[in-house]
Amino acid sequence: MAKPRFTKYFFLTRIQFLGFRYHGWQKQKTGHKTIQEMIDKTLWFILGERNAKTLGASRTDAMVSADDFICKITTKVEISADELFQKLNENLPHDIRVLELSQTSTDRNIIDESKTKTYHYYFCNGKKANPMISPYMTNFVDQLDFDLMKEAAKAFEGPHDFKKFCYRPNADKTFKRTIQSASVKENDVLVANFFPEQSFYFEVIAQGFLRHQVRIMMGALILVGSKKMTIEELKESLLGEDYQRVPLIAPASGLKLYKTDFTF
Repeated sequence: MAKPRFTKYFFLTRIQFLGFRYHGWQKQKTGHKTIQEMIDKTLWFILGERNAKTLGASRTDAMVSADDFICKITTKVEISADELFQKLNENLPHDIRVLELSQTSTDRNIIDESKTKTYHYYFCNGKKANPMISPYMTNFVDQLDFDLMKEAAKAFEGPHDFKKFCYRPNADKTFKRTIQSASVKENDVLVANFFPEQSFYFEVIAQGFLRHQVRIMMGALILVGSKKMTIEELKESLLGEDYQRVPLIAPASGLKLYKTDFTF
């Protein structure tokens, strides 16, 4: 006898989360707590079935946050988009929130669909900062030349070989990436009364990034700003010759997926 077929229901969601206490997006066998794990467990509680699952449009590193993360939900339980939206926000942990949720079709491939991602890396510079900033930005104590960093950021724009900006690259990986925009700006986006008087962010926009790429790009800018790397050396590192990774990876907690250009 053939097994009965179940109707499946599919939803697209935009999710916002503070990643400071999580080990990235994707579920892991190590036992570390992740964003995907918490959403799946919340779905199981709401829907009463453990077959509900999620698929993220991308991954994030441990401690990285997101203002606009895209996720697809699949379930066999019939529920309206409005009800699922409400129940998720009622039951998810305080540091995860659903911003938008709509029903979709089975053939929506959120991984392969064309999308542009905007990342922000928030940072400040100077004496020991208030510890309360730690989940949101990184303080670099070396004196930094911000004009030099702004000039250096423009070197990333356009098509380049980012092999030296990838952590533990696979031999068969494609390292060519096109950066649509890269800039260092004074921070007026993320504000709080315990932030230092002046802070900055590195903004980079592209269709896709390699493992730890944005954090290594930020590390290169810090090396330029502290006069430990020249802009010419930075440009040479984008030629992809003779692999040797840029030696500084910026800490994860300053990084945020700020926006995903994705059509619901």
